[in-house]
This record gives sequence, structure tokens and C-alpha cells, in this order.
Amino acid sequence: MKMKANSFMLAVSILLVFFLASCVANLEVRKNQEEAIRNFGEAYIREGAYTKALGKLLEAEKLYSEDPHLQYDLGLVYMAKKRIDLAINRFKKAVEIKPDYTPAKNSLGVAYLAQNRWDDAIACFKEITGDLLYVTPHYPLSNMGWAYYNKKEYNLAEKYYKDALKMEPKFARALSGLGKTYIATGRISEAIAALEKAVKNSPNTAELHLDLADAYRLSGKYKKALDAYSKVIELAPDSPLAVDAQKEIERLGQQ
Repeated sequence: MKMKANSFMLAVSILLVFFLASCVANLEVRKNQEEAIRNFGEAYIREGAYTKALGKLLEAEKLYSEDPHLQYDLGLVYMAKKRIDLAINRFKKAVEIKPDYTPAKNSLGVAYLAQNRWDDAIACFKEITGDLLYVTPHYPLSNMGWAYYNKKEYNLAEKYYKDALKMEPKFARALSGLGKTYIATGRISEAIAALEKAVKNSPNTAELHLDLADAYRLSGKYKKALDAYSKVIELAPDSPLAVDAQKEIERLGQQ
């Protein structure tokens, strides 16, 4: 009787081993299928076809949802589609699955910026700046500068923009933020110097020309201001930036 019981237990154990092996193999198959479909979704993201990307990524998620890269990609798509609330949920899940996923943390902070949640954004970016392996630390540093700028804590904004520029001296976004900070604190000549560098490094960015035009106008350099406002209209003729530039041109024409 004892031998029969032992044989039965052995058979059950063997069946259990085969069952677990089958489950593991099936999971690997689903992971591989999910990754292949995710790659299609990422290709659509690179093309800017966000609706098609979303379809592929959601299809991949049905196969395997615990891929942090998949959750990150979904966050990027939702950001592109202006669904910030959904993007935040996806970036959070990516970080929950992979706590050291620095790009997801940075994107989570950017999503918080989009919702004007300055303190939440700052908390994300401060975590990232401690990651010595992150290859683009100037991004979170500049993002912190923007958060502090909006909190009107201009000394800290200046500090983080300058920290970003130590890492990447030609980083136009940080130069722009520094210029805005100088304008906010009445340091117009320094603002012009920073914004001229930004325009030199990113000459086709209409917003930079608009900021520089404002700085020229505030300094009384009206000819340069008019030229810069005209450049905004040339670069982005059908945008709200062009509307603002045209209004300033008309005001200067009345002086």
C-alpha cells in the first residue's frame, strides 16, 4: 500500500513538473509575441502614427502586461494624444515594474509638468539626478528649472538651468529657460545673451525667436525686436505664436 502511495506521489510530482515547465514555456512564448508586436507599435511612434501605435501596444498588452517598456510606450502615446492622466498611470506602472527605469521617471515628471503639478514633477526629477548612469541628465535638470520657474522660485530655476548647461552647453531648452528667468528678474541684457545663444543653437524654433524678440523689446532694441517677431511668423505662420508676434509688431509700429 505504501509503495502504491509513493508511486502515486511520484507520478503527481512528475505531472506537476511538466505542468510548470509548460506554463513557463507558454509565458516565454507570450512574452516573445508581445515584444514583437510592441516593436511594431514603436515603429508607429517613430512615424508619429499614434493611433496605430496605440492599437498595436494594446494588442501586445493582452499577451503580457508586465513589460515596463510596453507601459512606457503606452505612456508616450497617451502624452502625444494629450491624455495626460492616462500617460501618468502608464509611466507609474512602468516604474512599479522596473524601479530603476529612469526614462519612465523623467517622462512621469514631464507629465506632471503638463498638469502644473510642480512639486510632484520636482520629486521625480530629483530622483533622476542621482542616477549616475543616466546618459542625458541635462533633461531632468532643465525640467526642474522649468518647475521652479513656474513656482516663481527664480534663484532655484537659475541654478538648475545652469546645472543643465554645465552638462550640455548648447542645450537650447535650458538657454531658453534661463533667458525667461532673467526676464522675470529684470536682467534683460543677460536674458538677451542667453536667448541669442539658444536661437543660434536652434535657429528654426519659433518660440525661441519670440522670447528673444520680447527681450529685445524690453531693452528698447525695437529694430531687432521687429526682425525677431517677423522670424516667428516666417517659421510658424499659422500658429498662436505668430498671432502673438503680429500683435507685438503692430504695437511697435504705433510707437
